Amino acid sequence: MIKEILVYPNPILRQKSEDVKDFDENLHRLLDDMNDTMMNRGGVGLAAVQIGILQNVLIINIPIDDCENIENEDGLQLKENLIEAINPKITHKDGTQVFNEGCLSIPGVYEEISRAKHVVVEYFNRFGEKQTIEAEDFLAVAWQHEMEHLTGHVFIENLSFMKRKKFEKEWKKEQKEKKKKSSRL
Repeated sequence: MIKEILVYPNPILRQKSEDVKDFDENLHRLLDDMNDTMMNRGGVGLAAVQIGILQNVLIINIPIDDCENIENEDGLQLKENLIEAINPKITHKDGTQVFNEGCLSIPGVYEEISRAKHVVVEYFNRFGEKQTIEAEDFLAVAWQHEMEHLTGHVFIENLSFMKRKKFEKEWKKEQKEKKKKSSRL
């Protein structure tokens, strides 16, 4: 089921998520709903807090670019590439990269963010089985971005003071205009 994605500055996005204790059908339904929601919105990652659930749960599905014999190869996300991570922890990170990031909770905004180039993450899958993954480049960015959500942070907090001030001013103006427009309908 497709859920509503909370939009910045919703105060729920600032809250820290709690570890999952029960790996049951409720968790499985949450993961399925998160995937439906992410795919519907064209995202590559989604944290449970973004749909108002304060649990340490995230999903990532990086589109593949080089599919042979597939008509629509641009941005294809295969179900078998979906990562479902419960209670994730970064155990190692190194290197640096700058990536132009966006976020489903801050639609239409993209900013250059500096992150680790390589990460190692330990997490549990939907069945409570411990997993370890090494990620580099875009996948490493996605892990770090989604895990920030679980701690009550959004990617724009990584901007310099001046860029952040500019963003806040423009975002408030845009949100005010959207509200005004929707009240006229």
